[in-house]
Formats: sequence, C-alpha cells, structure tokens
Amino acid sequence: MPDKFDFTVAIPTYNGATRLPELLEKLRNQIDTENFSWQIIVVDNNSTDNTAQVIKSYQENWQCFYPLKYCFEPKQGAAYARKHAIAVAESELIGFLDDDNYPVSNWVAAAYSFAQKYPQAGAYGSQIHADWEVEPPKNFARLAPFLAITERGNLPRLYEVRKKLLPPSAGLVVRRQAWLESVPNQPILTGRIAGNMLTGEDIEMLSYIQKAGWEVWYNGAMEIYHKIPSSRLTQEYLIPFFRGIGLGRYVTRMVNIKPLYRPIATLAYMGNDLRKIILHYFKYRQQLNNDLIASCEMQYFVSSFLSPLYLWKNGYLKSK
Repeated sequence: MPDKFDFTVAIPTYNGATRLPELLEKLRNQIDTENFSWQIIVVDNNSTDNTAQVIKSYQENWQCFYPLKYCFEPKQGAAYARKHAIAVAESELIGFLDDDNYPVSNWVAAAYSFAQKYPQAGAYGSQIHADWEVEPPKNFARLAPFLAITERGNLPRLYEVRKKLLPPSAGLVVRRQAWLESVPNQPILTGRIAGNMLTGEDIEMLSYIQKAGWEVWYNGAMEIYHKIPSSRLTQEYLIPFFRGIGLGRYVTRMVNIKPLYRPIATLAYMGNDLRKIILHYFKYRQQLNNDLIASCEMQYFVSSFLSPLYLWKNGYLKSK
C-alpha cells in the first residue's frame, strides 16, 4: 500500500447502511484505474444504524488493490464529515460521493484524468442524472437542480464567477490544496441535521475556493446517478428542504462582497427577493395551495428574503 495516494473517494454518510452496499459495488467495479493509486474512505457522520458493521464486513472480504477505510466523525453535519475527509485523505484529489450517488464504471478514472488536464481547477462537479423511485410531479424540472440534478452536456464547462452558479457537492472533486488555502476552519453553514434543514454548506465552501482564484468546473465525463426515493417528493420533505436552502443564502451571497458593502448588498438582495415574492404570488396565487412546485418556489423566495434576519437572530453571524 502506498504512503500517499493519487486520488481518494470520500463517502460522507449518516445511517447509510442500506445504501452503501450498492455504492461500494459500483466502486469495486471501476475501470481504467491501474495507472494511478487510489483509496476509498467512508466517513461515518455519527450514524445510529449499523453502518460501521457494514463497512467492517466489506473490509474483511475486500480483494481490490485500492483500500477501503472507515473513520468516524461525531459532529453532525455534512461540512464536518467533508472536513474530516480532507484531514485524513492521503491524496491531493478528493472526490465526494454521497451514499445515494452511484457512479458509472469510469467515474474515478474520469475524475483523476480531469485534474491532470486542468491544473487550475480547485474543484469540479459531475454530470448527475436522477434515478427516481417514482415519477416526479409535473413541472418538477424547475426544482431538479436543487436536488443535485446537473445535466449540462458531456463537454467540460467553467463556472464563471459572474454567473453565480456552482455545482452541488454530490460527485464533487476538490483539490486538497485549494480547500486548505481557501475554506475557513469554522464555516457558518454545516449542513442539515435532525430538526434543522438549514443548508448551503457546499456552496459556501466552493464560493471560498472560487474567491481565492481557483477555477470551478463541470466535468460531463464524470457521470453519477442520484437515487431519489419517493419520500423526497412529498410536501413534508420539500417545503422544509427549500426553507433550509433559502435561509442559508445570506452566507453564500456575502462571501465575495467586502464587509463594508454588505449592508447595501443585503438591502439590494432583500429588495430583489421581495420583487420575486410579489411576482410569484400574482402568477401562481390560484395554485399556491395545491401546486407543490409553485409552493416550493415561494418558500425559497420568502426564506431567501428572511435569511439575514434568521441567521442573525439565531446566532449564526454573531460568533463568526
């Protein structure tokens, strides 16, 4: 086993015992990886199921030339799990897969190859297809990007700073140097946990990497399938989900704005959010009670408007 690896697949997971086996089988069958060294690290983010036992069972029967490792992160939240992966990974490149992300057979090879061609890429995302358990509601395409569905073709594309668009963390590869040089040790957003859907930790992290001058790319050759269960298409899941995304937006909006100008920028953003709320209301006022898509969009706009007030009131901004 090498002292240092060329690539690490990091899998942050919470109660992923039933989902991890399919992902590990996909990784066991990766092709074209003979010319570089790589490893798999499962980061157990304080699971209460038998995730640890599942990984131990796989380790006992693991015949691959790339090792399968396990580590435990007690602090709940995806940001803490990813930070742990960065700390323990013995490679410059770390590719993050959620436990419901299933890569195609050349995902690892395509991820490693891209970094060699684009040395200024501090991070780059995958092409993500939806694997629906049930057919989504009509017009769900309007919400699909929020569920990490990213289909932008097969060619590489640069995420330009001015467009304020960044890839999701699912299937994201990060250059360790870019993370260590750019990402604060204590981020404001840490990821969804039980009872708190506040999110945006991946966009916060990528915003800092981009702000530091690293490029962020989309790599269409890295394809994964995101399994989406029927429970994630219900009002009970989606409304809190969009509330959490909106409430975290102040943080990601302010990363590239100097502190002196943040009060003005905050008022401008709130004004624009209020405009969107009013326009959305008049467009969909007859459907807001029975159109899940329109309701989710309204929740997103309202929560974005309230984001700075919510974060300040709940102490997210005072201690940072």
